[in-house]
Amino acid sequence: MEPLTSYFLSKFQHPTNIPFPSTAVNHRLTPLAPPPKISRLNGSSTRFEERPRESGTITFQPLRKVTKYTGKLSTKRSSIREPKLVETRLRPSVLIVNSLDRLIAEFLDPPLRPSIDPKYVLSGNFAPVDELPPTESEVIQGYLPSCLDGAYIRNGPNPQFIPSGPYHLFDGDGMLHSIRISQGKATFCSRYVETYKYMVERRIGSPVFPNLFSAFNGLTASLARCAVTAARVLTGQFNPINGIGLANTSLALFGGNLFALGESDLPYAVKVTSDGDIITLGRRESFGKPFLTMTAHPKIDSDTGEVFAFRYSSTIPPFLTFFRISANGIKQKDVPIFSMKKASFVHDFAITKNYAIFPETQVGMNLSEIIKGRSPMGVDPNKVPRLGFIPRYAEDESEMWWIDMPGLNALHVINAWEEDDGNTIVLIAPNALPVEHIFDNMDMIHFSLEKITVNIKTETVSRHPVSSESLEFGVVNSAYVGKKNVYVYAEIGAPMPKAAGVVKVDFSLSAETGCVVASRLYGTGCYGSEPFFVPREPNNPEVEEDDGYVVTYVHNEISNESSFLVMDAKSPSLDIVGAVKLPGRVPYGFHGLFVPETDLNKL
Repeated sequence: MEPLTSYFLSKFQHPTNIPFPSTAVNHRLTPLAPPPKISRLNGSSTRFEERPRESGTITFQPLRKVTKYTGKLSTKRSSIREPKLVETRLRPSVLIVNSLDRLIAEFLDPPLRPSIDPKYVLSGNFAPVDELPPTESEVIQGYLPSCLDGAYIRNGPNPQFIPSGPYHLFDGDGMLHSIRISQGKATFCSRYVETYKYMVERRIGSPVFPNLFSAFNGLTASLARCAVTAARVLTGQFNPINGIGLANTSLALFGGNLFALGESDLPYAVKVTSDGDIITLGRRESFGKPFLTMTAHPKIDSDTGEVFAFRYSSTIPPFLTFFRISANGIKQKDVPIFSMKKASFVHDFAITKNYAIFPETQVGMNLSEIIKGRSPMGVDPNKVPRLGFIPRYAEDESEMWWIDMPGLNALHVINAWEEDDGNTIVLIAPNALPVEHIFDNMDMIHFSLEKITVNIKTETVSRHPVSSESLEFGVVNSAYVGKKNVYVYAEIGAPMPKAAGVVKVDFSLSAETGCVVASRLYGTGCYGSEPFFVPREPNNPEVEEDDGYVVTYVHNEISNESSFLVMDAKSPSLDIVGAVKLPGRVPYGFHGLFVPETDLNKL
């Protein structure tokens, strides 16, 4: 096999520099030019703003308390159109600890690597934006099909303040970018998920919580940051029992509720109002005890309505805990998994009719690295990756079994299903190559989309890459989660974490001859986010799997404009059906979800 590289895409002529191409493109793709260099940003512990503040005096008012979500909307959003509220007089303890934090950032733990330097990480379209209230948006091409009546919402990191020290892309506060569609008209809105962290820092007016992916680099700096964090807790600046998460990764709809998710905390319930605004209802504490968390990638069985989920620990066993949530939103008992002997960064998993499948990767936290002067987040090259299989309704881990998967580091799992009367399990997942660059040089990683077949009887495995392109953030028709499906829609690395376009992969074809059956590049200077499939007739079981639309946000770095794109999923060139010019910029982010109008009305 020839060496793999992140710059794929063979023989393709880019269209003209417009927000999105108006003509179809062939699915044979060509090498992308390296991304242009971007200028550095300057700033320290200050707030990003895209629009200048209005002059004049601001009257400061107390913030409403962060609510604990009980399943009912208890209050209207009190700050929808109010200016940002900051305490007029900070307590001396806050000022002292803030000063110590700045000294640590300047002398003990400066952002020495570009991957954790906010001046680089928050450049270009990775720079955060301010909130945008519901704003009517113009359909500038085609039309919006009636099956899109509802809301497409995408989550992603958007730091409230520029950190004074190291900052990683994964460390930003969660912001939801929603486009609500009704009868062919669109309304766009961007709102922060009002997590406990967000509200505390909003009140104080500066960063308070440590950045988990970037703040601990070396023993001296880590001890100093731990001391600062302890001082903040002891002086009452925040209480970790209320959660430290960002809710910046994904969204999920289950149990009659819409949740914003981040794996460092429990889910936050949110609501999209009739006028297109986004309200945070509160933290769903019934899903776990204090200090516990939940994955950002729960799996929903469309037949039963059940939700399967997990949490992982980076410090103490059990390093993995499996659980499920009933169709009406009631969490069931935990199943601790002690057969995972070392902490692993288990970001995603899969379900089939009978199993839950967990990828144990080489990525994880190793606290001993701090003593060596390095970040604890890294890769263990001596560890052999594995796949773990546990029955979906297991009472304990006694029936769990593992199989070694050398070289497989699947951070996302797109889907899995059973064949041959349950004797064979098929898994679809992108493999990060080489995984050593996952935190510091993501643009150097090639994501090889693989079809992995496990024969349970013979305990044998076969693995087949299905494309030479770097494909990640893949999705399927949600009705096929845990079931055999044919099509996957994935973004093309430009390189990652930006997407140059989207492809449609047909897994019924031979991997040797190629499985990419349709594609679309966004054009020169245009990059997108994770695609999402919306079925044309979601309640009709007779329709074909790919009968629907692929939607996503696209940003034009030349014109600095963002758009919402609707593509025909059955078209061999993913033809553009409709496009909406957005009134605000949408930074590159993570995962999204479409919520039909009927479900929005039930929230």
